[in-house]
Amino acid sequence: MTDRSVQYRTLDQGQVDEICRRHELLWSGRPGGARAAFTYCIMDGLNLSGRDLSDADFTGASLVGADLSGTVLNSASLYGADLRRACLAGASMRRADMRGAALRGANLQGADLSETDLREGTIAQVDKERGLTVVKHRSRPGEMTMANFQGANLSRSKMSGSTAQKADFTDAVLLGARMVRANLRATIFAGANLEGADMSGADLTDADMTDSVLIDTNLTMARLDNCDRTGALTDDPAGLEMRKLDRPVEEMIEDHIRWCATGGREGQPSSFDETDLRPLKSLAGKTLTAFHARGATLYGLDLEGAQLQGAKLERADLRMTCLRGADLRGADLTGARLNNADLRDCKLGPLLLDKDRLLPASLAAAKVRYSDLTGADLRHVKATGADFSYSSLYAADVRHALFSGSCFTGSRLSNNFLGDVDDAEGAVDLSAA
Repeated sequence: MTDRSVQYRTLDQGQVDEICRRHELLWSGRPGGARAAFTYCIMDGLNLSGRDLSDADFTGASLVGADLSGTVLNSASLYGADLRRACLAGASMRRADMRGAALRGANLQGADLSETDLREGTIAQVDKERGLTVVKHRSRPGEMTMANFQGANLSRSKMSGSTAQKADFTDAVLLGARMVRANLRATIFAGANLEGADMSGADLTDADMTDSVLIDTNLTMARLDNCDRTGALTDDPAGLEMRKLDRPVEEMIEDHIRWCATGGREGQPSSFDETDLRPLKSLAGKTLTAFHARGATLYGLDLEGAQLQGAKLERADLRMTCLRGADLRGADLTGARLNNADLRDCKLGPLLLDKDRLLPASLAAAKVRYSDLTGADLRHVKATGADFSYSSLYAADVRHALFSGSCFTGSRLSNNFLGDVDDAEGAVDLSAA
């Protein structure tokens, strides 16, 4: 049997464009299409951004410094690919095979890597004298040192045994991720959601896990020397426990609903300030006008369609909550945390108090990073100093809204955004959104 050692092939931009074009023809069902095969191709520094390369084969390819921002790579094979310093910001790599891929210094900000396999990979080398009778294997761990995963979705991804020293997972979603025995020394997980993640045996020495979500996170035998977990949300109560309130919470909620339904004639309003309300799981569709939950923990609650007009939710933890279609007119969410919340079609407009007096909703100084406000009513909202980084405000109604000093890094906005708002003075990265 003859020796068939790997032969690398260098492609130029024109050749890459043609292969991508034929791949897109295949996916659209038009004639002349062919699956993109970049196996062991050298494409360092080339532009593959914005393409749909689902199911393409990049096995062993070299893409050092390449631009793949916004590229769709779902179910693609990137086995053993060299992606050092590549830009994959906003790319979609759901269920991709990235075993043994080198991601040192790569930018994956806001990328979707859900169910992606980032474990170690094995590269087979043919023995020149014995053909294929003897195969040598070289194991290479998934190498993610100094990679930028800010805001990326890595839910149910596989990273066991990987090396991600000094990587940045700020605000990343790692629900159910497997990071067993991973090398995560000095890695940043600030604000990251690690609910249900398995980090058993991982090395988290000098890691930053401030304000992260560590609910049901397995840290058995993990090294936690000098690991900063200040402000982390864990299985332990975050504030006042519901069972320690004067009355059962369910009874208080029903009283509040009756108070709303009867215009105050029956029942009574409730107050859950500084209370951990996570055990409730759902308040979807409930009528809770003037609901008081300042500084409360409502992480992950289902509040879809809830009536929360005039609610007092200052400093509340509403991360990962579903507020789709909820009525929050006139609500005060000053300083609230709404990262990764679903706010599609919600009403955050003003509450009409009488014939000529409006009570605007407030998102002042709120953290609304990586959230979806598509189609939301934000008329007259006071959102000064808020952080909307990487959130979608597309098709949101922002007439007469105040966004002075707010941050819009990576946000998705409608074309008429600036023309509709009343004040955006000092807003950060608004022109680049």
